[in-house]
Amino acid sequence: MESIVSDAYAVHFNEVAYESLNAHLSATNYSIVFILVDENTHELCLPQFMAEISGDLHFEIIEIASGEINKTIETCLGVWKALSELGADRKSVIVNLGGGVLTDLGGFVASTFKRGIAFINVPTTLLAMVDASVGGKTGVDLGSLKNQVGVINQPVMVLVVTNFLNTQEERQVTSGFAEMLKHGLIKDKYYWSDLKATNSLEDIKQYIVASVAIKNKVVLQDPTEQGLRKILNFGHTLGHAVESYFLENKDKETLLHGEAIAAGMILEGYLSHKLTGLSLPDLEEIRTTFLGYFKKISFSPEEIEDILELMKFDKKNSHGKINFVLLKKIGEAQIDVTVPTELLSEAFAYYAQ
Repeated sequence: MESIVSDAYAVHFNEVAYESLNAHLSATNYSIVFILVDENTHELCLPQFMAEISGDLHFEIIEIASGEINKTIETCLGVWKALSELGADRKSVIVNLGGGVLTDLGGFVASTFKRGIAFINVPTTLLAMVDASVGGKTGVDLGSLKNQVGVINQPVMVLVVTNFLNTQEERQVTSGFAEMLKHGLIKDKYYWSDLKATNSLEDIKQYIVASVAIKNKVVLQDPTEQGLRKILNFGHTLGHAVESYFLENKDKETLLHGEAIAAGMILEGYLSHKLTGLSLPDLEEIRTTFLGYFKKISFSPEEIEDILELMKFDKKNSHGKINFVLLKKIGEAQIDVTVPTELLSEAFAYYAQ
């Protein structure tokens, strides 16, 4: 399977991934190879990963607790201390073996430890493979507010090994599938149509390379998110606010990222119909598709108010304005759209019907 070359690194797939990693480790005299895992990837993924590594290398394993709730500066402090105690230096490398929470946090830890050491991402969830694998975004949450602290910094390489998906619960795979569908909505209507027809993990695996390629093409044109790259945030302005609300309210079941973003894409699809020309049939198709994969979320009027308040912290906002990415049609997005407040309530009413 052919690798995808980004600006400063490449994404390698399956057998080529391990070949590329072993060649790199052999050619690079790293002092220590640190592998960052959580309790799940430590048990389910690390053994098969280590079985593919060749050469006489010094490895150290650092484990963090899984879940978005642990994507914090406090967790970073623990990893920084572990690195220091285990003798990490500027010639060490961190291999981040896990989902998007772990690769985001691990990339941030590496980018800031001793002012920056090398890191390699090995995403193990579908969401991380098609989203966190490209773009160099690293960081952590600030309380329940998503990705408020971080840097854009590129890994040495990204290794996508689809067999790791066999360790995932169906809910996790479906969560990642939401981001793949988003890639079709913002950039390729034919890809969207093809994806809608998939009905198994093996089918989904065949489209991972295409999703990585779509995101990579966008990022190459706008690496620091000054313009075009913002289209990747479709569904995320409201979706992240929904995700943050459920994260900070302990009486609510925490939503996975894709579950919140799926709701966000329906909500922002409605806004697109009202403001940027998305046709009613396209809107209905988007709604029907996502509700076919994701259970509808119930929101009280008070919860909607709280969610809309959380939107003020969205990273795309500037000069006091909340900026949305909306669709002109399936396959074409428009950035920096200001939305009248009254339409936000209408969007939630449309979602609930």
